[in-house]
Amino acid sequence: MLSLESLIEELNQKKKQIKSGGGLKKIQAHKAKGKMTAWERIEYLIDKESEFVEFGVFAGEGMYEEEGGCPNGGVICGIGYVSGKMCVIVSNDATVKAGAWFPITAKKNLRAQEIAMENQLPIIYLVDSAGVFLPMQSEVFPDKEHFGRIFRNNAQMSSMGIPQVAAIMGSCVAGGAYLPIMSDYALIVEGTGSVFLAGSYLVKSSIGEEIDNETLGGATTHCEISGVTDNKFPNDAACLDEIRNIFDKMGHNVKAGFDRKPSLPPLKDPEEIYTILPTDRVKPYDMVEIIERIVDDSVFDQYKKGYGQTILCGLARVDGWAVGIVANQRKIVKSKKGEMQMGGVIYSDSADKAARFIMNCNQQKIPLVFLQDVTGFMVGSRSEHGGIIKDGAKMVNAMANSVVPKFTFIVGNSYGAGNYAMCGKAYDPRLIYSWVTGQMAVMSGASAAKTLLQIQEAALKAKGVEISEEKEKELLTTITDKYNSQLSPYYAASHLWVDGVIDPLETRKIISMGIEAANHAPITKRYNVGVIQT
Repeated sequence: MLSLESLIEELNQKKKQIKSGGGLKKIQAHKAKGKMTAWERIEYLIDKESEFVEFGVFAGEGMYEEEGGCPNGGVICGIGYVSGKMCVIVSNDATVKAGAWFPITAKKNLRAQEIAMENQLPIIYLVDSAGVFLPMQSEVFPDKEHFGRIFRNNAQMSSMGIPQVAAIMGSCVAGGAYLPIMSDYALIVEGTGSVFLAGSYLVKSSIGEEIDNETLGGATTHCEISGVTDNKFPNDAACLDEIRNIFDKMGHNVKAGFDRKPSLPPLKDPEEIYTILPTDRVKPYDMVEIIERIVDDSVFDQYKKGYGQTILCGLARVDGWAVGIVANQRKIVKSKKGEMQMGGVIYSDSADKAARFIMNCNQQKIPLVFLQDVTGFMVGSRSEHGGIIKDGAKMVNAMANSVVPKFTFIVGNSYGAGNYAMCGKAYDPRLIYSWVTGQMAVMSGASAAKTLLQIQEAALKAKGVEISEEKEKELLTTITDKYNSQLSPYYAASHLWVDGVIDPLETRKIISMGIEAANHAPITKRYNVGVIQT
């Protein structure tokens, strides 16, 4: 069993590899054209010594191997500050397949737009892309959540009054040409930036016209003849400087009104999380000890402390922001009836408590933070007769209809309906990250493997195939290995089921910037939990 420190070292190595994009040769070729890399553009653009929260870091990991891979989904996305304004930044990485759009690239761009829309944040597109990756066009082009949804979102954001600034710093072709031109500002770099519906080769094959790309859709053409772009700039740096100038003049929106006081560091050392949190997902631990190393001054004011103890609820502050925390308690506790309850399991009383607490936070305009380490709801005749389904539904209803922003962190297990009740991706958390210790699936690897083995054995026996003890062990090992690989937080991150995999010490920063982002979007929807049986 790897230590938490070893898992964090693995995380850092993976991030370092991903940051190299398409590799050294591709980076050198890119820079030989006089262009900054995707990361250099972001680092130049954002305010010096300001925070930047990246999301979708592991998008595409382990996918598209036959096509040569697509590290970071071919695009860097994050929340940062430009001229003191918080914004979403999207920067195409042209060292990865010339910035072509794989299916995961489209999904990641849509996630970036979703974050901008939910939080009413300005968005910056640093465009350098060859367009759709044609061998996979059927998985990128026609569906609701495919490439075309991005332009729909462009239009929606424009109608919502969310500023969009695009800088064409490389290729921008075909349908992708609409993204910058549907933005409020469209800037272009001379010599490297180009934008057209069809390049010179396609123009010749389609209508027989011979023309070079620069004359067809370069900076001079679009700034002086067509008027498609606003202004041209001699290099990347000058173009990025203009974006800073634009943001410097932007006004300020009405805030949502979430409460913030001066930040205090945790009184208890956050690095002690490394020794408190076991990497063995079966071992119990006290989640209160984890929370006290995340929140300001280590003060966690519990709600109904003696009731429904397998879920912890309470108020605290994170970097000064008031938050309501809902967390799974992983130690074994004694119920009010004197029964021992398993840690990480949601019982009727804990579901009831959580539902009531979530309602309170919505009434009082307090953002919610969910810390998941849950194996699911309690099963068995006693729980069923006690109405566990009704109480679980009450909790899901209260959480799903929440109008205050929600932020989710997968600390350990995230199994089955427990993932749903604790605000999994399907329930619209503003941000959702997994710690390096996180695991997400319908059930644990051991349980799933035994179930799948029984199904396979039954199928083989139905065909008259007898299974030896040795063959049974081999089958179980194969099934377990495959299932466990899908439990990995990196598997979840590669598919964008979570926004990333993080060191536990990054949690405070993500919560703080997440709430600051959410504070840009006033709550206009009334909280109504719908029908809840009591």
